[in-house]
Amino acid sequence: MTGTRIDRRFAKTKAENRPAFVSFVMAGDPDEATADAILAGLPSAGADIIELGMPFSDPMADGVAIQLAGQRALAAGMSLRKTIDTVARFRRNDDETPIVLMGYYNPIYIYGVEKFLADAVAAGVDGLIVVDLPAEEDEELCLPALAAGLNFIRLTTPTTDNKRLATVLKNTSGFVYYVSMTGITGAEIKNRTAVGEAVSRIKGHTNLPVAVGFGIKTPEDAALIGRGADGVVVGSALVSAVADSLVDGKPQPGTAEAVHSCVRKLAEGAKRARS
Repeated sequence: MTGTRIDRRFAKTKAENRPAFVSFVMAGDPDEATADAILAGLPSAGADIIELGMPFSDPMADGVAIQLAGQRALAAGMSLRKTIDTVARFRRNDDETPIVLMGYYNPIYIYGVEKFLADAVAAGVDGLIVVDLPAEEDEELCLPALAAGLNFIRLTTPTTDNKRLATVLKNTSGFVYYVSMTGITGAEIKNRTAVGEAVSRIKGHTNLPVAVGFGIKTPEDAALIGRGADGVVVGSALVSAVADSLVDGKPQPGTAEAVHSCVRKLAEGAKRARS
C-alpha cells in the first residue's frame, strides 16, 4: 500500500470499520526515560496514531492538565531537539505507527524552520499540528513542511463556517482535526449531536479523514464520538494518568503502565463505536 504512514493507518482502520484511536502525550513528561517507555508502549496498548506534544512555556490553547505536562517536561530538561531525538529512538523499533508533532510555532521558529523540517523528517516524524499558525501564514511553515514530505494537519472548530473552512482546508493534508468545542483542552463535550453534525459538514468539503479531539475522557465518549468520526483524539486523560501516578513529583515503576492502561480502555471504547 502506498501513501504516507498516516494514509495507510486511516485506510487500515477504515477497512476494519472503526475509528482510529489517536493518543496525545507530552514529550519528556515526566522525564525523558519514562516518556520513552510511555511512547514505546502506546501502539500495543491500542494507539493507531501518536500525537507527541512539543513542550512550550506559553501553551494558550491547552487546559491545566496539558499545561502541567509541558511544565514537567521543561523542568526535566526537554527541548525541541530532544523531542525530535525521542521520535528517532521510537523509530528504531516501530516504522509503522504515525507520529505527529503538536504544539506551537515559537520553538520551531527559534530552532529554524529549514533545520527543524530536515531533522523531523530524518527522525521519522509524519506530520505537524501547529495550533497558532493560521492559514494566512502558510508560507511560514505549512508549505515548506508539505514540500519536505510532512503532513500539515489543521484544526477546525465549531466557529469555522463554510467560507473559512475552504481556506483552512486548502493546504491541509493527512487528516482534519475537529476541535469539539470552543475553549481549551480538557473541558467536557456538552453536545455530542452537534459534534456529529459538524463532522458530517466537514466531510462535505474534503475527502480527508476527520478526527475529533477535546473533551473525550471515557470509553463511552470514545464510542459515541467514533460513530461518525474517522478518529478520536485523547490527550488530557492520558497526561492526567501520568500526573496521578507521580509520587512527590517523581515517576514510579507503574507510571508508563498507568498511561497504557488508560489507552487500552479508551481504544476499546473506540472499537465499540460501530458495533
